[in-house]
Amino acid sequence: MSDSKTRRARLTLAALGVLTIGALIGGGVTAVAVLGDGDTHKDSGKAPSTASPAPSKSSGRWNSDITPEKGHKVTLSVPTGQKGGASTGFPHTTDGGISAVVYFWEEYAFLDDQKARQQLEIATSPDAEGYIDRQISDVRKLREKVGLPPSGGTPAGVTFETSVNAARVRALNDPDLPRGDALSVWLDYDRYATQADGSPDEDPLKDQMTQFIVKWQDGGWKFTDEAKYKSQRDSPVSYAPDSTYAWQNGWWQVRHAD
Repeated sequence: MSDSKTRRARLTLAALGVLTIGALIGGGVTAVAVLGDGDTHKDSGKAPSTASPAPSKSSGRWNSDITPEKGHKVTLSVPTGQKGGASTGFPHTTDGGISAVVYFWEEYAFLDDQKARQQLEIATSPDAEGYIDRQISDVRKLREKVGLPPSGGTPAGVTFETSVNAARVRALNDPDLPRGDALSVWLDYDRYATQADGSPDEDPLKDQMTQFIVKWQDGGWKFTDEAKYKSQRDSPVSYAPDSTYAWQNGWWQVRHAD
């Protein structure tokens, strides 16, 4: 994964008797995602509708009093299906792209190389050559860091929960796609562990950031790390719910559907 902004933190795994450092497999999935199954919007020749419009001065983005806590929220679209452990069927909208990324990251089996491969095979663009193998290599490196065999599942009794707090979306340029069909999505998230005895981790990962790149392809949002998109990579300011700078930089709080 390609997250240069992930802050290093410790995540206790009592069942392993070790500490993992900076838990996210290096941080992210550079993207592709709706996981392409079950989508009903087939007309990829048209630009997607934008449930979360691009910020502008008229929308209050530059109002010095607005913060992510006070401003626009993204309510995640509910997926219409599941395949290979990945949620599928997100709409061809900006909020749909954000939703695809958030669901994928919250479901991602970052410590189980076999499950992670199944998810990535559903979620990855066929144009992202070698992407899946690179992500699985990161999973196996993380397993080795915490004293596990390079291949296998999550230790018995240990569970993880990833919770996305906010997203920052930006359209990327692609002459072969309508505007809005390729997106950079930064996430701010927390990750918690429950130990084998049922007790919570006392030092979870908090306020981590990772970037994803997704494009609309074959009826779904797909992760990719193609050079033409990576060259447009940017670095946002840190997210904080009460920060006017975070709002002005494009951060929106994420709301999970009930």
